[in-house]
Amino acid sequence: MKNKIAVFRKEIGLTQEGLAEKAEVTRQTIIALEQNKYNPSLRLAHAIARALKKDLIEEVFILE
Repeated sequence: MKNKIAVFRKEIGLTQEGLAEKAEVTRQTIIALEQNKYNPSLRLAHAIARALKKDLIEEVFILE
């Protein structure tokens, strides 16, 4: 699964650490997600989308 986390994160001026805090995960989790090395749970995908100010999970995550 690909994602646009880094793009949206940078657009709103959020660091990896800042996003991790908002999503209640570690910075390492955000790094793994941005590098497409980890597929999030539905709960985490929702938390990340919310932290990135997106209404839909599908705006952030692309199922191939």
